[in-house]
Amino acid sequence: MVNEAARTRAAYACDPAQSRGRLHAEPPSPTRNDFRRDCDRIIHSTAFRRLAHKTQVFVFHEGDHFRTRLTHTLEVTQVARSLARALDLNEDLAEALALAHDLGHPPFGHAGERALDRCLEKFGGFDHNAQTLRVVTALERRYAGFDGLNLTWETVEGLIKHNGPLIDRAGHAVGRFRARGVPGVISRQGEVQDLELWTFPSAEAQVAALADDIAYDAHDIDDGLRAELFAAEDLAAVDFVREVLAGIRQVHPNLDPARLSHELIRRLITLLIEDVIAETGRRLQALAPRSPTDVRHAAAAVGGFSPAMADADRAIKGFLYPRMYRHPRIARITNAAEEVICDLFARYAASPQDMPAEWAHAADEDDEADRLRRIADFVAGMTDRYALVEHARLFRSTPESL
Repeated sequence: MVNEAARTRAAYACDPAQSRGRLHAEPPSPTRNDFRRDCDRIIHSTAFRRLAHKTQVFVFHEGDHFRTRLTHTLEVTQVARSLARALDLNEDLAEALALAHDLGHPPFGHAGERALDRCLEKFGGFDHNAQTLRVVTALERRYAGFDGLNLTWETVEGLIKHNGPLIDRAGHAVGRFRARGVPGVISRQGEVQDLELWTFPSAEAQVAALADDIAYDAHDIDDGLRAELFAAEDLAAVDFVREVLAGIRQVHPNLDPARLSHELIRRLITLLIEDVIAETGRRLQALAPRSPTDVRHAAAAVGGFSPAMADADRAIKGFLYPRMYRHPRIARITNAAEEVICDLFARYAASPQDMPAEWAHAADEDDEADRLRRIADFVAGMTDRYALVEHARLFRSTPESL
């Protein structure tokens, strides 16, 4: 067993021995630190297993080589550990955050999220980050003494705040929560476990969020090329990618398309990771934090891309949005997926008995908001395949494009 005390980490790295603990007290593990234990709990959870059959962009029958939520999660985890290791952060905490970051996603990716958000529009909407919190604090029921996974404060905090503060010091919602306010599940959790929603999260949470961006950029390009939604030549519209392609062709002028794609993705990931390491290292040096608290209370995020790479990141997303996410082929699939989710939600709301017994009983709530939220919990937990099977069982026809 590796002696945790013997590891050398930066002063601003989170230390499992100094964790703020778990909501429900538990005896320590004799063989694992608290953050490693969080990783293991997430990996063994039901929600984690379901990621294997949840869509990233393409639905399951499009082919076995496209990414699912699980393969995306594993790729994010690898990048997060690489960043944490290079920056002398706690790799186990970064891994836990990467492993859990998509547990709240419903079937059919962002299409499913948009559909559930519409279904719950009058009751606060649906947010996959808030749903992740719901999964790890309530919906997983594997332990005799508590609901959820009883993760450490640092892991719960990082899952909720990985994109930055949710409120200001006065308690007003900021950023994307400004219009609707902070989701109720987060506010309620804050009442029993102060997550300091006005501060930045740990450096580990910040690099895990950047790992998600890196994985999205590189691997959605890979899937888009594989699906022939665009060609490598089209990517020359993005200056950063054009320079990488030129470098590849200078050394390997006659690569076949498959090898060219793999070499492009490999180099993009390397360049993005190296940029985050350099820029985050520069910001940390300037801030000179002496503890994780200094990172949380900083005036700005310590993790990030350099200005030039941030521009490249926006350009890549700007390229992918119309050519991939809004491509007519993908739009047909996502529109049909949203229809399936809305149909299921409406059916269960009208006839809770159509759900499995344990869910039908849970949905029999006096409060309408709670009742519909429980139905959303059931739908959000579905895999793509199960949602289609349920739709076929309950309706005369299921969209053919799925």
